[in-house]
Amino acid sequence: MATTAPSPLFSLSSLSASLPSPTRVPISLSLRVLAPQARLSASVPFASPLGEYGSWSAASTSSAGRWRRRGLEVVCEATKTGRRPDSVAKRERQNDKHRIRNHARKAEMRTRMKKVFRALEKLRKKPDAQPEEIIEIEKLIAEAYKAIDKTVKVGAMHRNTGNHRKSRLARQKKAIEILRGWYVPNAEPTAVTA
Repeated sequence: MATTAPSPLFSLSSLSASLPSPTRVPISLSLRVLAPQARLSASVPFASPLGEYGSWSAASTSSAGRWRRRGLEVVCEATKTGRRPDSVAKRERQNDKHRIRNHARKAEMRTRMKKVFRALEKLRKKPDAQPEEIIEIEKLIAEAYKAIDKTVKVGAMHRNTGNHRKSRLARQKKAIEILRGWYVPNAEPTAVTA
């Protein structure tokens, strides 16, 4: 013995006419008639009154009373359709692009700093180091400063952090010069006479 689903006693057009007019964000309204043996499903697109994401409960129609007396129940619920405004999608695309670009800038900056630190460590351990060897390290430091300044300029790093990192490089270089005796702090500058 096959039972058939009862036909709905209301129309979707009358329900959608009672809802507020669409504003910005489309959401779908699902109406289900629940019964032990029958189920009816329909979907009507509408927008939230405030133009935002979220659920909005719809009032059931007068025919729902007749259906409850028969053991049926009308359930109204609002669900998201997954559609977002174009500005949100564009902002996500921009954020992805900026994140990748900023990561590359920071990685380059860290690489250049590591090159300076390795060169300084090698110079510190070298027993017969000459003062002219510091010139190559100064070139590496200039490249690292440039990478740090670029990273700060585009906003991928705070300027105080950039200054802190440049200070670290300068302090390490100065420590090697003092260790080797190539620089004496608080020394009077000697005038060159011809």
